[in-house]
Formats: sequence, C-alpha cells, structure tokens
Amino acid sequence: MSSMSDQNKDVNTHQHHHKHHHRHRRLKRFRNVIIGILVILAVGAAGYSAYAWHKLSETSKVIYKSAGAPKLRKASTVIDKTKPVSILLLGTDTGSLGRSYKGRTDTIIVMTINPKTKKTVMMSLPRDMEVNLPDYPNYSPAKINAAYVYGGTKETISTVQKYLNVPVDYYFMINMGGLKKAINKVGGVDVTSPLTFTYNGSSFKKGKTTHMNGNTALNFARMRHEDPQGDYGRQTRQRLVISALMKKSISYKTVLNSDFLMAISDEMQTDLTRSQMIKLAMSYRDAGKNVKSDHVQGSGQMIGGQSFEVVSATERIRASNELRANLDLKQVNY
Repeated sequence: MSSMSDQNKDVNTHQHHHKHHHRHRRLKRFRNVIIGILVILAVGAAGYSAYAWHKLSETSKVIYKSAGAPKLRKASTVIDKTKPVSILLLGTDTGSLGRSYKGRTDTIIVMTINPKTKKTVMMSLPRDMEVNLPDYPNYSPAKINAAYVYGGTKETISTVQKYLNVPVDYYFMINMGGLKKAINKVGGVDVTSPLTFTYNGSSFKKGKTTHMNGNTALNFARMRHEDPQGDYGRQTRQRLVISALMKKSISYKTVLNSDFLMAISDEMQTDLTRSQMIKLAMSYRDAGKNVKSDHVQGSGQMIGGQSFEVVSATERIRASNELRANLDLKQVNY
C-alpha cells in the first residue's frame, strides 16, 4: 500500500534480503485485517440485530463493484459449495477509490483458503515484479502494480491469473488514504512504533505505544526514507495502523454505528456479495488458524531504464503450484 508521492521510485536493493519472520508478521497482520473486516461486515452485523443487518445490506451495496475480469472458473459456485477459494487482496495508495482514481496497487497478495484442510496460503507479489499485461501489450513489460493504472482491477486480476496460472475468484481492495476518517470516528488507535523517527511534525519512539488520531496515524504510516527497511518498513507500519483500527472497531457499538460503517466502506471495494461475505466468515474462518505466509522472490534488474523484480521460471512454477495445491488443483509445469 504505497501512500507516498514518490512511490514510483525504485525500492532499495537491501529490501530483497529482509528477514522471513518480518515478512511473516506483516502478512499475518494483513490477514487479520481482512478477517476483521469480514467480521465487521458479516458476523457482527448479522448476529446483533435486524438494524445492523440492514446497515450491512446498505454498506454492501456501497462497497460492491464487479471487476469485470474473465474468471478461470465459475466463482459463485465455489463459495456456495464451500470449496477452496482464492481472493486477491489489493492495497492501494492514498486517494479515492472512485472512477477517476488512477493510483497503484502496491500491496498484492493472492490468498487461497481451503475449508476442508483448514489451511490458508498467502502469497505476496513484489510490486515491481516484471509482467506482461494481457490487454496492454504496448505497455509491456510493466511492473505488476501498473496493471491497475491501465486497466483497474480487471487488468490486475487478468495479469495475476495469467502470470501464476491460478484462478482469482474474488478480489478485496482497501485504501489507506481515507483511513483518517475511520480512525477519528473510533476515537483514535494505539500503535507501538517499531522504530524512532519524526515525520511531518509527528514524533514516534521505538517500543513506545502512542495514541494516534487519524492525522498522526497517517504520518506514522507514510514515512519511507528513514526506515532501514525502506518500502517494506513503511508497509509494516501501514499494517500496524490498519490492524489497530480493526481491533478497536470490532465491537457491538461500532457495528451498529452506520457512520463508521460508511466511513470504512468508502475505503473498500470488493466483488463479494453480502451473502458470500457471511459464508466466508462463517464457513472458512477455521482456515485462518493455519496460515502459510510466502512471497514470490525476484531479483533486481534494469530493463529499458527501469528497475524490475524479475522472477525465474522455477520460482514462478513453485509459487503457482503452492497456491494451486491449496485450491485442490493439479500441479503445473508450464
């Protein structure tokens, strides 16, 4: 989720060597965010009252948006029959998710959930990963996060499906730009900083928990250059902010607060319907207890004057088959 004006600059090469347990913690936080959102929109509202159910219905209409991408299989029957499902998790930079939005999806994670084996696999794709865009050959090769710039969620889904040879049944997009409103509506969030720094007038100390309003939280999440992990560190702090918001927002009063629900819905889009979100929250949640966090590993290369993360054929096949295995699909060889 890049929220910086300089997001198109190359990521420092030392980021390729970040420790595995740091990556695992970041993906775990992001997984918890998604689960938390589903709980807010589904289990909480459906379980508390008819009023909350009504608000869930109205909110679902606001956040629902079909991607329009050709699917590799009939997605609607997957959840209906409680089969292994794949969801593309997208994190965007700041800005509106409206029709005129032309930002980039700098967090791209393919999540597969198997309710039978009770296992979830989360595969993170480098935002600078070199790909060919199926519907925009003249702009290829391109960085995968540019797919959204050219063709929105439709092109992003098409690109991921073709690159990994894995069906994308649904997508879920969350935006960092408007989280300020939601954070303020719940009275702020408590976040422990992983490092000491000052950004845009806000100061943070490593290991110290700070109560942040919306503006302070965004300052905490936006800093990049002073972080020894560069963009990876920035994404970690963004996950901390979202995770803190979700933890505080899952409550009886919050679920019944239509203003809060609408504030959150402004920052989300998905092609999951209300009933599908409820089915996911109720029938697939046990798979969240056994999560394998992974990523597609590339190597930095200059192509046409741009820095790309180039992934080997072997690594591509490995990532594809790991996801396919959790979907109970046959292994591929390309």
